[in-house]
Amino acid sequence: MSRSDLFALFNKDFTMTQQTQDWLTDRQTYVARGVSNAHPVVIARAENARVWDIAGREYIDFVGGIGVLNVGHNHPRVVAAIQAQVEHFLHPCFQVVLYPGYIELCRRLCARAPIHGAVKGALFSTGAEATENAVKMARSHTGRSAVISLTHSFHGRTLMGMSLTGKASTYKQNFGPFAPEVYHTAAPYPYRGVSAEQALERLDELLLTTVNAEQVAAIIVEPVLGEGGFLPLPTAFLRGLRERCTRHGMVLIADEIQSGVGRTGTFFAIEHSGVEPDLLLVAKSLGGGLPISAVIGKADIIDAPAPGGLGGTYAGNPLACAAANAVLDLFDEGELLPQAVTLGEQLRAELDKLAAKFPQIGEVRGLGPMLAMELVENPLTKRPASTLTQRVVEEARKRGLLLLKAGLHANVIRILVPLTATPGDIREGLCRLEAALETAVESEQVMG
Repeated sequence: MSRSDLFALFNKDFTMTQQTQDWLTDRQTYVARGVSNAHPVVIARAENARVWDIAGREYIDFVGGIGVLNVGHNHPRVVAAIQAQVEHFLHPCFQVVLYPGYIELCRRLCARAPIHGAVKGALFSTGAEATENAVKMARSHTGRSAVISLTHSFHGRTLMGMSLTGKASTYKQNFGPFAPEVYHTAAPYPYRGVSAEQALERLDELLLTTVNAEQVAAIIVEPVLGEGGFLPLPTAFLRGLRERCTRHGMVLIADEIQSGVGRTGTFFAIEHSGVEPDLLLVAKSLGGGLPISAVIGKADIIDAPAPGGLGGTYAGNPLACAAANAVLDLFDEGELLPQAVTLGEQLRAELDKLAAKFPQIGEVRGLGPMLAMELVENPLTKRPASTLTQRVVEEARKRGLLLLKAGLHANVIRILVPLTATPGDIREGLCRLEAALETAVESEQVMG
């Protein structure tokens, strides 16, 4: 099917149905406005890389539940594992009685962790919980209180998560006061003029001027900044962090909540650098669609809190453990990671073609299939094109493609298509993306 045929197919009547409007009205009436929605779409079903709304319209999903669906919507193996677990028990709570799924999942995650020596893990329900508990472990282990994170970072919406997040607008609003003893240092951002060497210099300056290294319990970083605009941390920067953490007795925490579980072509994104973290956070795609997270890392750090210091009523829920073990089964079979590498190469080649065609695409960046485009008003000034980005997202939706923004100025379009997407899904999705870019750019030029 040609691009013009696809445009005609997905640009037909997209007038909102009464049923959809009714749901949106109820959403506005009964659901907190602070819970945002990227798209006014009410879905009825989903499969792999496609979803269908209640009006029967089909969309290719390049969002994947914000990085939750690396193995696709409703993977049959994940669904079967959940159904099998339902027949046995739903929630005895691991802190009351043990069950095999929890222990097995910890064992398998520890085996995959790129960490030498004895490794242990603990399960939780969300990425924010994993972040909170990793900080608790690091503080307990070191006897120190300060934590350093990066600008442009995102680590959750809980108090500690917000405090660590390096983006004030949207996430922090007027929610303070925030957790004390949290400090931010510059993230490398080569496209915006901050190199790995400069970022390390700013960290060293922070340790000399603001917080002494001997007070710092941990440095927490996303190997690829997610909400910050899919900024891969350069290997030189990660190595510099590792050296400083080792020298000063600080815990290096790799937040792999969005970048893990195969998203970059390796199971954990930090594997690309060869740098070994002390603690590693995983969530999102681990559960294949069910909420589960984990902190895995060096046993002496994990074991620093005394019994009762960790946990949560729903932490490591049996259904979520069953789903997560099914996800690991899929990776153990050995096909998903090579498939992710191939997908990344396909996406990168096509996005680079779009960048050559549209000067508004200032940069294509990422690791493997975790890719993004940063849109700018002018490639020379690099002024963020936030309005254009939103228009591209809207035009893509009209054509049956779901996209999501990111970045400090919401001018980055990130790609989180399931690793299991077919070549046809990718071709059609990219075709719709190109058509959306054409229309959005033309509209901006007419209005400008």
